[in-house]
Amino acid sequence: MKMKGRAVFTYDVYAPTTVTTMLRPRRQEGQSIIQEGFNIEPSVPFSEYIDLYGNPCQRTILPVGRVTITTEVQAQVKATRPIPNPRPSYMLVGDLPDDVMHYILPSRYCQSDLYEINMLAMEIAGHLVPGYDQVEAIRTWIHNNIRYQYGVTHASTTALDVARNRIGVCRDFTHLAVALCRNLCIPTRMTVGYLDKLKVMDLHAWFEVYIGNEWYTFDAVQEKTEGYRIEIAHGRDAADVAMVTQYGNATLQSLHVEAVLLEPEV
Repeated sequence: MKMKGRAVFTYDVYAPTTVTTMLRPRRQEGQSIIQEGFNIEPSVPFSEYIDLYGNPCQRTILPVGRVTITTEVQAQVKATRPIPNPRPSYMLVGDLPDDVMHYILPSRYCQSDLYEINMLAMEIAGHLVPGYDQVEAIRTWIHNNIRYQYGVTHASTTALDVARNRIGVCRDFTHLAVALCRNLCIPTRMTVGYLDKLKVMDLHAWFEVYIGNEWYTFDAVQEKTEGYRIEIAHGRDAADVAMVTQYGNATLQSLHVEAVLLEPEV
């Protein structure tokens, strides 16, 4: 399926401000990039690099005044896989590949080693067969018990905060899911990008788990995980996948996001 994503960030910049961005899509299996664009207006030079997780990153200095950053992509993507049958098997930590080991460790926003997180993980999924069924139970519990609402969480809100306050947005839903799954020794990462099935269009966050020697997609915001996605970045938590990080005096005035399928679903 061909899918298009577009995001336009508008900033008021009060002093020359260095920014790093993650706004260009990943090139990876299951996601073929047909065309893409990245533009800063007024035009300024920028450099690019690949971070520790293989995400393409951009770096520049925004000039004083009104600045617009526009990124767009067309990609050939696959629909999110339905629940597999039979379920993929849980992998013992000793059998995990080296490059996924850091996804079972606690991270800044996902304090998977805390007692309170452990008690919640056991309450939700401790009685289930280890692996996929536990992850789906956690995803479903978060969807049913955490209220989705803008403006009540912020950049420092953690998984523990969400577990206690039971409110947040996709970033918060994902952090809690990541922490709970990691507490059960299931490698889990945060992923950001475009999703075509959002009631209110925005850049979106979901989570992926490593079981049965593969990564599987889960989305706690949705009633069931579905739709087409263009992945921009993944990492341990929001600290690794911030789409714009600024080091100076600039204020985001608006963000416009589009995510549409270019072919009708059959």
